[in-house]
Amino acid sequence: MKFFNNLLFRVILAILLGIVIGSFANATFVGVFVTINSLFSQFLGFIIPLIIVGLIIPSIGNLGSQAGKMVGITALIAYGSTLFAGFLSYGTSMTFFPSLLQNQTLSQVAEEEAIKPFFEIAIPPFMDVMSALIFAFIVGIGLAKIHNSVLLQASLEFEKIINMIIEKVIIPFLPIFIFGIFLNMTHSGQAFVILNVFAKIIIVIFILHIVVLLIQFIIAGLIAGKNPFTSLKLMLPAYFTALGTQSSAATIPVTLKQVQKIGVSDSIAKLVVPLCATIHLSGSTLKIVACCIALMMIQGMPIDFFSFSGFILMLGVAMVAAPGVPGGAIMAAIGIIGTMLGFDAQNQALMIALYIAMDSFGTAGNVTGDGAIAIAMDKFFKEK
Repeated sequence: MKFFNNLLFRVILAILLGIVIGSFANATFVGVFVTINSLFSQFLGFIIPLIIVGLIIPSIGNLGSQAGKMVGITALIAYGSTLFAGFLSYGTSMTFFPSLLQNQTLSQVAEEEAIKPFFEIAIPPFMDVMSALIFAFIVGIGLAKIHNSVLLQASLEFEKIINMIIEKVIIPFLPIFIFGIFLNMTHSGQAFVILNVFAKIIIVIFILHIVVLLIQFIIAGLIAGKNPFTSLKLMLPAYFTALGTQSSAATIPVTLKQVQKIGVSDSIAKLVVPLCATIHLSGSTLKIVACCIALMMIQGMPIDFFSFSGFILMLGVAMVAAPGVPGGAIMAAIGIIGTMLGFDAQNQALMIALYIAMDSFGTAGNVTGDGAIAIAMDKFFKEK
């Protein structure tokens, strides 16, 4: 029963059941889940701007009460590391995916007539995603400058509501949503193309995670005069803990302990590790970029470097809003994936499935990289 509660297990089970049942299910049965998915997609469209507002405002607003200069430099390094991972993923994906995914396009699949939902209910959002982002930045930055703000306390309570919706409604329903997507895709002949893409890009992304971690610790080692391989070895308990928990927040105690073993001072470790658990998501960004490019390639969607660069820059900011729960990063990012890359509801669902299939590796990459940032920050501030 405990194993069944694992999100990754439920997502994989949903994909397999969708493929098996979709191979013989009739149009009426498929239509039921197409209708359910249509309603859930409307709900997601409504809630995503609220997720952005509910998570970004308190994340930025809380920075004002902490150790200003150190927080600012840590945030800048974390953002730079996240962008580096995103652009490295972009370059690697654009180099290798065209050959890996050659002749694998959904447009080549002979689809049956699209099954439509039996009925639809429109749930228009209060605001669009970009409006929510700008609003969240303005209010968050303002609250960071105001001491003892009542509005900040209200935003923290709203954040709890949003996290509860993510944990109790969205995340538990995702396997059903993904089951419906793969049920419909198998019925229309698309599922095996997607699965083949899954297998190939997972290998590339895993190798990229290792490369990013090596680069992060080599740079930190050069800054602090520490052996990067020894430091990386000491961070392995945090890496493997994150593989199991799929949560940066849940791994903080182990990450903190291992960072202190490397030699980082307690005061710096206790500030940098919890902060980076929230704002440093290089592993998650790497995955999201690669998955987006793969899905765009197999559907013949245009990929422009400058437009995609804007997406990566915005993605790095959106990752600050990611809650420390399994699948939280993709829920924080799905809004800009839809607006900036033009992903429809089905593509967004595929992104969620692709992401969760590799969620453990992304989280492990995030928390292990936090150790490299802590090493650099210890060098910058300990001797002053």
